[in-house]
Amino acid sequence: MAGGIAPMLGAQVRGEVFTAGHDGYDAARAVYNGMIDRRPEAIVRARDEADVLATIRAAGEAGATLAVRGGAHGVPGYATCDGGVVLDLSDLRNVNVDPERRTARVGGGALLGDLDHATHAFGLATPAGFISTTGVGGLTLGGGFGYLSRRFGLTCDNLISARMATADGRLVTASEEENPDLFWAIRGGGGNFGVATSFEFRLHPVDQIVGGPIFFELDAAPEVMAFFRDHFSAAPRELSGFFAFQIAPPLPFIPEERHGETLCALIVCWSGDPARGDEVLKPIRAAAPVVAEHLGAMPYPVLQGAFDGLLRAGLRHYWKSDFVREVSDEAIAAHMEHGPKVPTVSSTMHIYLTDGAVQEVPADATAFPRRDADFIMNIPGSWENAADDQANTAWVKDYYAALHPYSGFDGGYTNFMAADDQKRVRANYGPSYDRLAEIKRRWDPDNLFRLNQNVEPAGAA
Repeated sequence: MAGGIAPMLGAQVRGEVFTAGHDGYDAARAVYNGMIDRRPEAIVRARDEADVLATIRAAGEAGATLAVRGGAHGVPGYATCDGGVVLDLSDLRNVNVDPERRTARVGGGALLGDLDHATHAFGLATPAGFISTTGVGGLTLGGGFGYLSRRFGLTCDNLISARMATADGRLVTASEEENPDLFWAIRGGGGNFGVATSFEFRLHPVDQIVGGPIFFELDAAPEVMAFFRDHFSAAPRELSGFFAFQIAPPLPFIPEERHGETLCALIVCWSGDPARGDEVLKPIRAAAPVVAEHLGAMPYPVLQGAFDGLLRAGLRHYWKSDFVREVSDEAIAAHMEHGPKVPTVSSTMHIYLTDGAVQEVPADATAFPRRDADFIMNIPGSWENAADDQANTAWVKDYYAALHPYSGFDGGYTNFMAADDQKRVRANYGPSYDRLAEIKRRWDPDNLFRLNQNVEPAGAA
């Protein structure tokens, strides 16, 4: 294939095609995880849906490996490949808001920051992640959750429709009315079924929120974790957030003498009446001795982007995740064996709450596999230097091995998986897997879209 597909693509697409030796090639092939260093034969920066279709057809006809890049935020590096074709959607970032209908049409390459910027102008939002540099596409296809999920459900629960470029080079709509099997699958089944060129989301009135991070002494972490488990779960759905172990970054609101110390934290989001902010924050502040806080009223997008700098592109990343039924006292004790050993300021452990509106959607309504999980745990290891790969990866693996027996589930959230989690694919998709495999057989029988947490077509050898 060498030297064969790039000229073919150059003749068929209007967007730029990058190949080795091109001035922009190295920048174009870079992805979020600095551990990933791959050299595709061609990178197509699609300008429109016609470019997407042409690239899919060309890759299929040539038998080339095809990687699809939206936000390129995935830790496993599935947004690139060696020797194949990368379909880069990063120029498809338009967000068009209809404030009357409370909907937004979002390009397949848009980032959460693009979505939040556009919708906030109308005092609207939809549940979508915690880091504004995350791609809307990958987040949504894997299910998606965020600060607003207790009130309004998963990101995919707020998906009205998507335009999908399929393995046979067609453009179709997936919705409750059109291709409902495909619509079911793309709400939690990942990028297995085609390329989403745009999404239509339902929006909700959210403007100012009250929240931010509050840091506590490390030795109070068991009490803070138990408080998070009990208080947040019982609180109104307007209250959300997560627990974290965190090395104190050099931020102005943290006392300078505490910079670099390992602390624990609650990141808080109250999306209800801002006038109730002090009332809501009072018991949280009293949960344990406070080291520092940066709590207050702010536009919702400010909180969405508050931690972008800690998990920036180019760091070396290795993550592990589980769905969690219960944060038991025994699990908290296991956390205390590993969380305080967090190795870098960009590494952490988060426990997210996924109850409320998430659990009101019937279990089989979408492909998202675990509506019965009250929590999702993520252990992101992130660091600067290749010399630290072994030690920091070991911290994540050891932490995960210690906590997995307490999770109550075999699988974890696919959007937080590492490349070596392919062996967990069936467990991660759980009760949805067999139906996903049958839909995969109908829409992508040759498994063209396989660089993902891959569901093989039913009946495949």
